[in-house]
Amino acid sequence: MGVEEFDGVSDLLKLSRALADEGYEDVLFVDLEDAGRILTEKRLELIRAVAEGDVESIRGLARQLDRKENVVHEDLTLLFEEGVIDFEEEKNRKIPVLRHENIWIKPVSLKRKATV
Repeated sequence: MGVEEFDGVSDLLKLSRALADEGYEDVLFVDLEDAGRILTEKRLELIRAVAEGDVESIRGLARQLDRKENVVHEDLTLLFEEGVIDFEEEKNRKIPVLRHENIWIKPVSLKRKATV
């Protein structure tokens, strides 16, 4: 039995269309191997807080979640680099906002390899 990921562009386009048909139009796909690194429990907590929309600054988000500001900043920087969030600049503040409405881990298919 082999393990295949949906790496092909056509597979992801088909999946994107199917998801859009079900109302999931703005989707970020994350590779399975990257998901564990990017979507840790603490980063998911950040993502949820940003999704709720009451974030005024990185400092305010750190206070809201009772976390150190420098650690929150590091996590937000990684999420920015991975395409999960953006920053809006307002006065002297950087406000994290979600770049996509949905994050999906690319499917993994367990297929039996054909025997000859």
